[in-house]
Amino acid sequence: MDFENMKFCQSCAMPMADDDFGSQKDGSKSEDYCKYCYQNGEFTSDITMQEMIDFCVPKTAEATGMSEDEARKMSEEMFPKLKRWMK
Repeated sequence: MDFENMKFCQSCAMPMADDDFGSQKDGSKSEDYCKYCYQNGEFTSDITMQEMIDFCVPKTAEATGMSEDEARKMSEEMFPKLKRWMK
């Protein structure tokens, strides 16, 4: 995998392949968000950053082989830097 050029969802931090991108209201591809977080120009859930981290930690741990503690630490560092969660 080419992590240098990989796009990550700016809501859940999921790495995105071509078929993972969400959609804008006009049906065009969202460059920033995945299909699970963003469809038809809107977020799919009204969720806080902490709720998103809690939701993603087990999935990240399973996908990467990290412990849940490691996945949580990484997520808590990364998520505040994502577009959706920047204040």
